[in-house]
Amino acid sequence: MVVARFIERVHFMSKASTSTRAKRATAKNAKGAAKTASTPRAESKQARLIAMLRQPDGATIVEITKALEWQPHTVRGAIAGALKKKLGLKVESEKVDDRGRVYRMPSSG
Repeated sequence: MVVARFIERVHFMSKASTSTRAKRATAKNAKGAAKTASTPRAESKQARLIAMLRQPDGATIVEITKALEWQPHTVRGAIAGALKKKLGLKVESEKVDDRGRVYRMPSSG
């Protein structure tokens, strides 16, 4: 008798949690659909990073870390995640003898 009640209760709880999960997923998808890629605020560090990369000479990781007071892994993550993936910007890099690896954004995009 006790086992039967326990099984009914577990079954009832699993049904409720499934429907709750479905509602949460639907709400999450609705929020994600409304979100679109946007441009960064004018005075944000992300905007400053983009400005540095748009310079004809580009910028190195060391130069960016000093200017933005970020760690090197944060700079690399911002370039790969925020700029390339989220904003869809093209960022190129090349090895320069006297400066090291230089990152820049081509003028077209």
